[in-house]
Amino acid sequence: MPTVSVVMSVLNGERFLAEAVGSILTQSLTDFEFIIVNDGSTDRTSALLHGYQKSDSRLRVFHQQNKGLVESLNRGCALAQGKYIARMDADDVALKDRLLWQVSFLENHPEVAVVGGAIETIDAAGRSFAVERFPTTDFEIKSSLLRGNCSFAHPTVVMRRETLQSANGYRKVVNHAEDYDLWLRIAERFRLANLGSIVLRYRRHPNQISIRRCRQQAVSALAARTAALLRRSGSPDPLDTFTEITPETLRTLGVTEAEQQRAVVRAYVTTVRGMCDAGEFLEAVQAIQIGRTLDWDRANGAEITDFRLLTARVYWHQRLFGQSLFTACNALARRPVTMGRPLKRLLSRLSFVCFGEIRPLIREGIQQAKHS
Repeated sequence: MPTVSVVMSVLNGERFLAEAVGSILTQSLTDFEFIIVNDGSTDRTSALLHGYQKSDSRLRVFHQQNKGLVESLNRGCALAQGKYIARMDADDVALKDRLLWQVSFLENHPEVAVVGGAIETIDAAGRSFAVERFPTTDFEIKSSLLRGNCSFAHPTVVMRRETLQSANGYRKVVNHAEDYDLWLRIAERFRLANLGSIVLRYRRHPNQISIRRCRQQAVSALAARTAALLRRSGSPDPLDTFTEITPETLRTLGVTEAEQQRAVVRAYVTTVRGMCDAGEFLEAVQAIQIGRTLDWDRANGAEITDFRLLTARVYWHQRLFGQSLFTACNALARRPVTMGRPLKRLLSRLSFVCFGEIRPLIREGIQQAKHS
């Protein structure tokens, strides 16, 4: 049996499929099987997968009618035979040593059940524009999860197969936040970790589920977090009795309408920022138009300012310079402290550099003190 089972679900993924599949088939760790569930694709995905399967026996392809991501992932994970299950998405690119690094970590840390890693964010053309790192220790990850942060980039995760089985896999009720819900449930019984090094090039583009369904994702994530807090207080899992998450569902869990609106606002701000960073300004305009219909009276000052600054950025890209400057000035006048952000980042970098220069001197002084 293979050491690792790489599990991928794909729906109409022909655009980036070759790069994603190729990055797994050329891994430095070669003892793996690659399970791909074709979830009812209507483009050339099926033909491409047929060709890949003929060229590499480690590939196991399964075709089905469209059932959605959760059912596809659960099917792929149920078919896995490896000691570890590694997630992969059909639009991302794994670094060559990704599986080697993460499997080595799990082998050397038997107390850890799930390990992720940092990501390099790329646009649709493959151009890099950011690096995102996540908390690395068990305590930091669990604290971050309970604050509402996912703390893992889903396609970077490698987990022990028995851990996933004991958690009964992904849950469909928390649609579009199924990974966050899974980490919360696993965190209650197992230790978690992230590598500080980059293991994957994560692609941002308009067709991502997180962008097309950000409202539902925000609501589902709020339900997953609320359920986790209730479980920790000794209550039974309330999501076991629901088939879908709606505003009414959240109200029965004690989540106020104001909390729901704030979560949705944060989701749209994140969506617009991601689209702007990826250079997808047409989609950013559409997200801004939807965002304007939200209840901003419930949002805090920072979220309102961020949304307006992002709107100004989109206006500037559209060469609406006057409108862009007016919107930016209005946002900064409403929250002047925002102007200190660039200075804060600069000071943070300077302090890091300066500390890096004096660190050897500190270490040398400690060694001399020990010898004396």
